[in-house]
Amino acid sequence: MRKSGVLMHISTLYGDYSCGSFGKEAKEFIDFLSDTGFSVWQVLPFGTTDECNSPYKSYSAFGGNPYFVDLNSLYEKGYITYDELNRQKQNTPYSCEYKRLFDERVTLLCDCAQKVPDAEREKIEKFIEENNYLADFCKFMALKSANSDAEWQKWQNFDIDEKILFGWKFIQYEFFNQWQEIKKYANEKNISIIGDIPIYVSQDSCDVWSNRDEFLLDEKGYPTSVAGVPPDYFSKDGQLWGNPLYDWDKMKKNDCKWWVDRISHMLKMFDGIRIDHFRGLESFWSVPADAKTAASGKWVKGPGLDFIEKIKKTADGKMIIAEDLGEISEDVKRLVEDSGFPGMRVLQFGFLSYDDNVHLPHNYIKNCVAYTGTHDNNTLLGYLWELDADKKKYLLKYCGYENENWENGFDSIVRTLFASSADTVILPIQDLLKYGSDTRLNTPGTSENNWLYRITKDQLSGIDKNYYRDLIKLYKR
Repeated sequence: MRKSGVLMHISTLYGDYSCGSFGKEAKEFIDFLSDTGFSVWQVLPFGTTDECNSPYKSYSAFGGNPYFVDLNSLYEKGYITYDELNRQKQNTPYSCEYKRLFDERVTLLCDCAQKVPDAEREKIEKFIEENNYLADFCKFMALKSANSDAEWQKWQNFDIDEKILFGWKFIQYEFFNQWQEIKKYANEKNISIIGDIPIYVSQDSCDVWSNRDEFLLDEKGYPTSVAGVPPDYFSKDGQLWGNPLYDWDKMKKNDCKWWVDRISHMLKMFDGIRIDHFRGLESFWSVPADAKTAASGKWVKGPGLDFIEKIKKTADGKMIIAEDLGEISEDVKRLVEDSGFPGMRVLQFGFLSYDDNVHLPHNYIKNCVAYTGTHDNNTLLGYLWELDADKKKYLLKYCGYENENWENGFDSIVRTLFASSADTVILPIQDLLKYGSDTRLNTPGTSENNWLYRITKDQLSGIDKNYYRDLIKLYKR
């Protein structure tokens, strides 16, 4: 069935408390999708963010980001006073205030946990007990706190503050219960939610700390080789991600239990998932741990089709998107095809040269998800601005627009994507708004000014729903 949807992370939602959350604003966004005719909401990873604010490097592959917990809900339960809530009001509605969130939010939520009545406390303890990966995560975060947030390889204090430990249990309980309410609301409105799984985890994570045998580590717990990608469109030196690599031989000995549990966990949270850097399951770029850039890495064979079959069995028919962007070999193409998972097509990549390629809409197959751009791309308008004159003319002519005023060609590009044979079309929220590069969410290979962008309620209300409703109806999406 042909579908269309919007890519927007939770952090980008409007709201009063420095970051988007699982509050009424999420339901209002679902109402917008439903009213417009969209049927898919795609989000980014839900884990904690790193020092660069990225959700792709988290303390846990299973745990939830405390910044997404809705404060108004806690106020209604009596866990936050009016004055405490008022002090959390943001300074700007246009940008996530990560420094302030880091300094204040977990402390506030741990204080809230102390106000939980005994009956509710029992529910929280039972919930964590039934989710052992979350129990490990809460313990990990309490130990990090006891060691002044040092990476786990440097811990010396193993005395846990019970207030902080229960605070993290409370955070996870509220996070998952609030999210399930949002997801239920979306599904009742016939909106499917697609989550995102980063293929790798952070070396300073609960996942590595509690599963050391399943990663390539030295005797001190540090990676012997790290993840990245070779030089490409995004970076001339490649991207040195620094994540530890999996010991796939050891993982296979227990039937890849950690991975199977991870997929199962995510598919309880979402109606489908995108596996980031899917090509790493065929071959992954292995870089010596002491390398300065990713250019000195090499390709190493991944777990391949046997592992994919385990994923498919766990998914039980739910949608899995294979992120097959970047340097793609024939072996990777074959693995995506053999998996049966839809791959990704990004319109912006189709016009970087004049060569025929898979990202040109006339080459889209049905079993793919087509995007104007992803969270790693410029906005469509920003991309158009930066294209040289000849390529811009080529792109617009391709999309049936040959007027000299190129800025009015935006709608023709979007229409071309909707008219394509791709089963699913996804637009980033910035492209619905027709915004420029100042609203770009992330620039790969850079460490500053990323992941900050937020919309306002007025901006969302200003989107021409009739325009998209007509497109969806016209192209049977």
